[in-house]
Amino acid sequence: MSDSVTKMNTPKHPLYQKILILVCLISFVVGSLTGIMTYMNVGYRESFWLDWLSSFAIAVLLIAPIGLLFMTLMTKLLKRVLPNGHKILHQIITGVCMAFFMESILAASTTVNLIGFTSSAAFVSAWLPAFMAALPFGLFMALMMSLVLKPKLEKFMVS
Repeated sequence: MSDSVTKMNTPKHPLYQKILILVCLISFVVGSLTGIMTYMNVGYRESFWLDWLSSFAIAVLLIAPIGLLFMTLMTKLLKRVLPNGHKILHQIITGVCMAFFMESILAASTTVNLIGFTSSAAFVSAWLPAFMAALPFGLFMALMMSLVLKPKLEKFMVS
């Protein structure tokens, strides 16, 4: 089947649907990760939901754009460094790098938001458990994003 026929059969998705999909996806991933990190930093207490919401807001407003930029740069770098590398290899490397990068930044922003930065020792002792607790979920989500969701999202966004 030719490309012109395929394009004609592909439904055109309005911009609001594309934005809604991205908002839901980012909210789920960032919300889950900041929830884990909030719990690791302060435990479940009366103000847990407000603590989580403030960490989530900071993450969505500041960290999510950094993550999208990092993913774009990572993809371009891999194409340059491994031009003949298999697509799946590129996706796995991108996913693992994204997980470590994003979890590091999310754990730092959540820890500063909830604990503050009184000393580097206190910061690291709160940051590290938050990072380590969220890393398995973050690795899983980053690999799912890069292997499964990103290719589908790219097709959806073009349509």
